[in-house]
Amino acid sequence: MASSASALFVKAALVMALMLAGSTTCHAARYLADSTSAAAPAAVVPTVPAVPAAAALPPLAAVPTTVPAVTVPPKPTVPVVVVPAATLPPMPAVPAATLPPMPAVPAVPNAALPRMPAVPAVPKATLPPPMPAVPAVPKVTLPPMAAVPKVTVLPPMPSIPGVPKPFLAPPPSA
Repeated sequence: MASSASALFVKAALVMALMLAGSTTCHAARYLADSTSAAAPAAVVPTVPAVPAAAALPPLAAVPTTVPAVTVPPKPTVPVVVVPAATLPPMPAVPAATLPPMPAVPAVPNAALPRMPAVPAVPKATLPPPMPAVPAVPKVTLPPMAAVPKVTVLPPMPSIPGVPKPFLAPPPSA
């Protein structure tokens, strides 16, 4: 897809360049023809020489059909490296630790708490008067609606290769 798009872009750029080149040459020739005085009649234009006959090319060399066998030198052996076993010193023993006894939590003495003050009563609030009623909307007669013209059915879309067809939508409900 990308290669065809780039090829299309190159072709379009080439066409534009040729059109620009052709139009400027035409304008320049027209300007030159209009601005110069009448020149002497042009000499006879020489004709294009004939193309000489193509020389005979030597025949191509035959391509061999079999591939010669190639000998590869043997793979060198890799020396095996022996890693000596490591001996680790023994892990030191962790000394047993004796922890001091947990101190006793002192008891909370029974204290006489003061009485909770009484919550004052909320005064009764008076609500505003009810909202006034909304006035009725007067009945208005509308002019008749213009008729919608009937849409004629369009011809089917031509099939383009490589372009997926859209799915058919259900008919509109009446």
